[in-house]
Amino acid sequence: MFTGIIQHIGTVKAIESDGDTRITIETDLDLGAMPRGASICCSGVCLTVVQKGAGWFAVDVSRETLSRSGIGLWITGTRINLEPSLKLGDELGGHFVFGHVDAQAVIRDIKMAGDSMVLSIEAPGELAGFIAPKGSVTLDGVSLTVNEVRGNVFTVNIIPFTWGVTTLGERKPGDKLNIEIDMLARYVARALGMSQRSAA
Repeated sequence: MFTGIIQHIGTVKAIESDGDTRITIETDLDLGAMPRGASICCSGVCLTVVQKGAGWFAVDVSRETLSRSGIGLWITGTRINLEPSLKLGDELGGHFVFGHVDAQAVIRDIKMAGDSMVLSIEAPGELAGFIAPKGSVTLDGVSLTVNEVRGNVFTVNIIPFTWGVTTLGERKPGDKLNIEIDMLARYVARALGMSQRSAA
């Protein structure tokens, strides 16, 4: 489990495809206390550390994960948001993020609002019902609050700090982002659907 508070931007060092895809990532994160088998959120995707060394770690990515996320677009040199998994006693600064990407969303527009940036994001239609104003959403691993929703398009406000310390500051209209809807919204929608079916 994660919080959507990015701790470092890593860089893809190598990609090998032989069955599953193995990706090696360079990072300045302290990997000393991170054992093999530990989870790390890579631009919103929960992956398992299968190897590590000084300044790098490797993860294996299944075909299912490749099909749902933007990892298939990564190349050598791609910069990715990194967050190690939560430990007991860690501060919960964002919201509960599971690293289970639902799909890819598309940036439709980027505008300045004061010192911040406002992104208009188009989500797949099947996810629209889970996105609500003032609710939470995860984009490329970053915990964000939804501003407005119109159909399947919603906006998020990104402060200068977040814009500068995540890869969101490198994005442009037309780019795709890994999206994970808030797990609480998913359960509420499921509970409401079940109660409506029971009442029918």
